[in-house]
Amino acid sequence: MCAGVSTAETSSLRAVIIGAGPSGFYCADQLLGAGFEVDLLDALPTPFGLVRAGVAPDHPKIKAVIRVYEKTAAKPGFRFFGGIELGRDVTRSELLERYDAVVYAVGTSDDNRLGIPGEDRPGSHPATHFVAWYNGHPDATDHDFDLAVDRAVVIGNGNVAIDVARMLVLHPDELSPTDTADHAIEVLAQSQVSEVVLLGRRGPAQAAFTNPELRELADLQRAGVQVDVTDMELDEHSARWLETEADITARKNVEILAAYAQEGPKEATHRIVLRFLRSPVEILGEGTDGRVTGIRVVKNRIEPTADGTGLRAVPTGEEEVIGCGLVLRSIGYRGRPVGDVPFDDRRGLIRNEGGRVCDEEGRPHRGEYVVGWIKRGPSGVIGTNKKDAADTVARILEDRDAGALNVPVLHDPAESAELYAQRAPDAVTWEGWQAIDAHEKSAGEPHGRPRVKLVRLADLHGAARPVDRA
Repeated sequence: MCAGVSTAETSSLRAVIIGAGPSGFYCADQLLGAGFEVDLLDALPTPFGLVRAGVAPDHPKIKAVIRVYEKTAAKPGFRFFGGIELGRDVTRSELLERYDAVVYAVGTSDDNRLGIPGEDRPGSHPATHFVAWYNGHPDATDHDFDLAVDRAVVIGNGNVAIDVARMLVLHPDELSPTDTADHAIEVLAQSQVSEVVLLGRRGPAQAAFTNPELRELADLQRAGVQVDVTDMELDEHSARWLETEADITARKNVEILAAYAQEGPKEATHRIVLRFLRSPVEILGEGTDGRVTGIRVVKNRIEPTADGTGLRAVPTGEEEVIGCGLVLRSIGYRGRPVGDVPFDDRRGLIRNEGGRVCDEEGRPHRGEYVVGWIKRGPSGVIGTNKKDAADTVARILEDRDAGALNVPVLHDPAESAELYAQRAPDAVTWEGWQAIDAHEKSAGEPHGRPRVKLVRLADLHGAARPVDRA
């Protein structure tokens, strides 16, 4: 039995959260504070979602937020079950039989498609696959990335795009003290990629980088940053928007990019090139399914949208070909359907109104809620999920006060723990995760690394088992 909840006390309101990333933990913390008992489920044996498997390994300060989540896990009424997948190990109806509130916090794991010829050629990959690979996600460990090429093109102008560009040009000395997965360190150390081109379909004023991510490119040990001065000649629409409507982040991004353009790239063996107003038209290669050899792009111009409320990129018809051997696509993300939970296929999100799961007519499903990216779309930083969780928890508490929560028929915490143990005998408790955590940290310590990640499910379960089977 898991520690933290008495089987004798079954009268408390009980919530289950599916997804142990930031939004799941913020939601759990607030529900615990409101008197709920909380079970947190995740498909992986490890918690923390993209903080573990998405944040770039050379950004350890961002991962310090894990300490906040550990405090949540230490609170009475909290339980963690890792390795429990909704749809595979437990059904939606089974959760509704056992909990007053069911909260979906599963994130948006699928990449948006470009919808252009050649997108699926060998050497063209979703950026999220690359991120998962170098971060040691068990599902991505065996992915193959051919880095025996001179130039890579990263399509996208957000933080994920800039992360993967940076990872491709890091010096081995910059990688070695990180928690990058061992298999990726070996491949990245032998990489022949010397130039990475980041393509943005709109201009520098519309780039979605955060200021620190953009600014820190100047600190790369062996790579310079190149921005064409002509790209910094803003069109009248972007200039007006920047002056009258843009936030401080957009204005500062333009300043940073202008400085890069003016200074030119420093002398270095590697280079990151930021190119704007370019949209991919076709990923080129030998024949219909040969490896990537280049990418054909069209130059864009910025025009107001038809309703005048925004700016859009419009192709000019002028095209060029950029030779490359690797393409990483980072143009946004969408969720995937979660069993029979109502899903909005157009938006790629669980259908909801303010965090309450609802049908196509907006009628709420009693006792079902959603939080995080699968609720609102992939936007914001880690901390954005805290407010998002507060908004959803406010709806849950409104429904509690109105007597509108779910009415479970099986309310015993011990019974639900037994169900998970039957369906997934290797399910990992919080104590099991702590054993994994200690194992990884002890493996990293002799090498001056924060941890050496276990990247195989069998190894993760093996590290947790002595505790969970005690």
